[in-house]
Amino acid sequence: MRSQRFSVYIFVFLMIGIAVFSGIIYSLLKGKYAPTKMRLGERLMFIAIILGVVVATGFGATQLLTGYLF
Repeated sequence: MRSQRFSVYIFVFLMIGIAVFSGIIYSLLKGKYAPTKMRLGERLMFIAIILGVVVATGFGATQLLTGYLF
């Protein structure tokens, strides 16, 4: 039971981190200094960051549901 509570706190911390990264991504893509045309490397970087956020969310949710931290 104690590990389940610890997992919930880790998941909440993960969600805060994901919100911060999502804000950074949004500000870089749609903000005041957003580039008018992005290069291929920049597009690949943003795709990798977004996929990393999705994978981290799935990994955190799996840990929360199983109750074990790997």
